[in-house]
Amino acid sequence: MLIFRLVFGLLLVSGLLCFAMYIGTRQRVWRQRGIVIVKWTVLAAFGFFAVLILERLALML
Repeated sequence: MLIFRLVFGLLLVSGLLCFAMYIGTRQRVWRQRGIVIVKWTVLAAFGFFAVLILERLALML
């Protein structure tokens, strides 16, 4: 659980930093990296919520 939170937080911060670099330098490579990192952040969030749901289901059984 802690690992998912850590990964999610680090991905979120790195995506924000990439977008800040894009605003500062106007280089498209930073924007592309930011978009890829945001995609991975969304996948990490789905994984996090899947684990939460599976834990709840395990307690119900």
